[in-house]
Amino acid sequence: MSKIEKKEKNLNQLLEKLNLLSLSYSQPNYEIEKIRTEKNELSRQKNEIEKKNQELMREHKYLKEKIENLQIEVNKKSEVEEKFNQDIEELSQETENLVNEIDKWQM
Repeated sequence: MSKIEKKEKNLNQLLEKLNLLSLSYSQPNYEIEKIRTEKNELSRQKNEIEKKNQELMREHKYLKEKIENLQIEVNKKSEVEEKFNQDIEELSQETENLVNEIDKWQM
């Protein structure tokens, strides 16, 4: 479980506990208001974290796709380079053969 998931789980548990608090306890009003304020703040933080998490997930997906596309491009370029090197090698061999043939005819 990731840190974000743990924090979210803990936050949800805390929100549930806060929701279950009963006003029947002899708590002063300022404590009740303090708890409500804290609950609202935690809820707001949770929403922000979820929004940031979604943004990060979108960015991660985009970057992952971009890396995959770049890898495909690199592979294609490697294949082209390999083909080019083979062609050069073949031309070099042909040139060597032609030079040998010319040398034979000149003798």
